[in-house]
Amino acid sequence: MAIISDFHEEEKNESEAKASPSSSFSQPSTFSGKFDPSNPIDFLEKVFDFVAQESEFLGTETAEKEIASVVRAAQEKKKKKKRDEKRDEERWLKAEKRLKEEKVEAKRGKDEKREDKEESGLRAPNKGNGLDLEKYSWTQTLQEINVNVPVPNGTKSRFVICDIKKNHLKVGLKGQPPIIDGELFNAVKPDDCYWSIEDQSSISILLTKHDQMNWWKCLVKGDPEIDTQKVEPENSKLSDLDPETRQTVEKMMFDQRQKSMGLPTSEELQKQELLKKFMSEHPEMDFSRAKIS
Repeated sequence: MAIISDFHEEEKNESEAKASPSSSFSQPSTFSGKFDPSNPIDFLEKVFDFVAQESEFLGTETAEKEIASVVRAAQEKKKKKKRDEKRDEERWLKAEKRLKEEKVEAKRGKDEKREDKEESGLRAPNKGNGLDLEKYSWTQTLQEINVNVPVPNGTKSRFVICDIKKNHLKVGLKGQPPIIDGELFNAVKPDDCYWSIEDQSSISILLTKHDQMNWWKCLVKGDPEIDTQKVEPENSKLSDLDPETRQTVEKMMFDQRQKSMGLPTSEELQKQELLKKFMSEHPEMDFSRAKIS
């Protein structure tokens, strides 16, 4: 009877041992400690004490090398972050310096970039963002073109020829060669275009642009062109636009200024920010050859 009893007791103990998860699996340990930036060594000592108590890692032959490798990786990561921050700071300081230099040169009228463009055929726009030519002058907003054609005093409207088509403009006086006769720089809306005689001394023409998001370089193709990067729309005109159109116009103006200074456009800046964010989220990847197209 005693032998049978012992057998059942051992079987019971074995069953209880198998049923108890704590006998087969150890619960994960939790480390708690406060980090004092002025005394990081104390924190590291606590970390290593914890590792020594909870594992046999520090007793392995490769422990010291592996710890040194982790330290070197952390050092390199911090150095790279400082290099990136310094590079970005230098880039923005350089951009700010160039912007100030451009403003000074513009005030003094010695903008070398502007002179180069004028030599290549581009002219500075007049106060109305158009151009004053020998036989006529024109100004523009994003929506409209205003043309002024001087004619002899006393000219009546019945003597005027003004033919406005979607892509062509012909202006002159009957019995004389046309003053303007050519293909428009861009399309207009003929039904929304008008002309009139002003003080019997000039023909005033209003052309409504078909594409109201771009500046014209000239009135008719073949005429001298203006440098559209020097166009300066009035703030009052911008305030009249709907929010979506105004945002697009302001973006376009910003991109024009950036290009004139050799700086990245809003789209390029956005790509740089996305790449920078992606790099910070994936420090394990090598971005040394990454380029933004």
